[in-house]
Amino acid sequence: MTNAFQNQTALAGRILLSLLFIISGFGKIGGFAGTVGYIASAGLPVPQVVAALTILIELGGGLLILFGFYTRWVALVLAAFTLLAAFIFHGYWSAPDAARMGQYLNFWKNLTISGGFLVLAAFGPGSISLDAKRGR
Repeated sequence: MTNAFQNQTALAGRILLSLLFIISGFGKIGGFAGTVGYIASAGLPVPQVVAALTILIELGGGLLILFGFYTRWVALVLAAFTLLAAFIFHGYWSAPDAARMGQYLNFWKNLTISGGFLVLAAFGPGSISLDAKRGR
């Protein structure tokens, strides 16, 4: 593989990884009350604070990944965040029968996305990134 191919592929990967988080973060702003309710239903404390932090992590982290800024650190944060979300919100093992398959798919999707972020943390954003412009 050439460096140009690798850098273009890294950019495409960053775009695809970031889109889910950017869209989800924006959606949570518009549906803040619903987000708070969903977080509260999982038994998490201070759901308003958790919802605000979730928006910051998803939207802010997604934008930072998109532009390739502090990519390695942000990728680690998003990997951990996504793993936590899998276990807290997508416990298919205890879901009702009607919801089990959806939760199963979401759980494993989150684990897979976390793996993508770990690869991004390990190998970096490529040269088409703000990190590259900063010499990082």
